[in-house]
Amino acid sequence: MNKTEILQHIHSIGLVPVLRASSASEAIAIADAILAGGVTVLEVTMTVPGAIQVIEQLADHHGEKLLIGAGTVLDAETARSCILAGAQFVVSPALDLRTIELCRRYSVPIMPGALTPTEIVTAWQAGADVVKVFPCSALGGAKYLKALQGPLPQIQLIPTGGVSLSTVEEFLAAGAFALGVGGDLVDAKAAAEGRTSVITENAQKYIAIVKKARTTER
Repeated sequence: MNKTEILQHIHSIGLVPVLRASSASEAIAIADAILAGGVTVLEVTMTVPGAIQVIEQLADHHGEKLLIGAGTVLDAETARSCILAGAQFVVSPALDLRTIELCRRYSVPIMPGALTPTEIVTAWQAGADVVKVFPCSALGGAKYLKALQGPLPQIQLIPTGGVSLSTVEEFLAAGAFALGVGGDLVDAKAAAEGRTSVITENAQKYIAIVKKARTTER
């Protein structure tokens, strides 16, 4: 997929599950469970042990059916390693201009983290494809996102932090491009106990509610 197709795919699914795990094998099991639930996008965070190898494995095994991103990327060097391993988009909790520049050079979508209007505009002007609003819940969740979209309708935003099944519709109605979703979908306790079917069920619930919300919008 080219850059435009990747962004379209993320928008159409409406979700970017944030995958955190205590081991590489647990991360692979979680990714399989997310995919089994019908969510064909995920973000492997750099906090996962052996994260770059996990990206490589997932790209080898699921490259055709799963859009794999690298998350918690804090610098350009890490971004490059992830891209070479097979990451198709890059996400960061913060704004690093060199990382944006690197991703643009490789034509890979970059989603830096920002919170204030100044940070969001700075990220967009630097070439961000989508800006991750993080931690969105700290400043009011969907209400904050809606307040940002008023003066900044041209900037695509992915809220992360505070996204749950009960807030999906509210965030999408506020103008979210897609939703970064963590523990409410990727149940860490269930994953640690090997109960990945819980994650599959969560993924199915998220897909259903996003579909319902988008149908209501129309």
